[in-house]
Amino acid sequence: MKVIPVPCLSDNYAYVLVDTEGKQVAVIDPVEPEKVLKHVQALGMELTALLTTHHHADHSAGNNEVAKAKPGLEIYGGDSRIPSMTKQLKDGEEFTFGSLHVRAIQTFGHTTSSICYYVQDKHNDERVVFTEDTLFVGGCGRLFEGTPQDMYDSLNVKLAALPRDTKVYAGHEYTNSNFKFARSVDGDNSDLIAKAVRCAALPITMPSTIGEELDTNPFMRVDQPALQKATGKTDPVEVLAAVRKMKDNF
Repeated sequence: MKVIPVPCLSDNYAYVLVDTEGKQVAVIDPVEPEKVLKHVQALGMELTALLTTHHHADHSAGNNEVAKAKPGLEIYGGDSRIPSMTKQLKDGEEFTFGSLHVRAIQTFGHTTSSICYYVQDKHNDERVVFTEDTLFVGGCGRLFEGTPQDMYDSLNVKLAALPRDTKVYAGHEYTNSNFKFARSVDGDNSDLIAKAVRCAALPITMPSTIGEELDTNPFMRVDQPALQKATGKTDPVEVLAAVRKMKDNF
């Protein structure tokens, strides 16, 4: 399995997912189709799937053009607002893409159309998750259509349960600004400081890992004393709500 990040718009990421065993390609949120399809063409493999993480236009606006360029393409998504969708997924639904195994994780909070795609390459013992605007490196998405409880469940119940070595591919290059905020509420966290320094020198900070996010992301550390002190709250959901409000106004 290989993942190719494709920078799009001002700070978005689309991705090309390569099944190196089965010689097939999927694309994730190809908002600038020409850029993404150029990578697909260069690989010389068949494009067989499009995975949409949520309905916002900066992620799904390329779907119709890709669908026209590739008639019969399977286009996955989480609700009826996904353009050109051919398959609506339920939470926990599983399917195969070539030799890769994919599980849809419904992650409410940012939107009610949000799906994270957990992909396993069992031949090479590799696993990745495309979290787009639910989980960022060092942050999480704004709560446009969900509650703090929804985002808590998405981050700290569902995604936190994935293996620590799962690679995380998010939807925007927000990493450095996220870390600036994170250090304001969790400033004694040595793992956070080290990762912030490392990422500051990188033009593309993807991927992270679930383990690194559990160690450094304030929205996945809402049970920790430092975050409780910063917010004056002890209940983890209330801590997340307070940290999200602080980040919104940072």
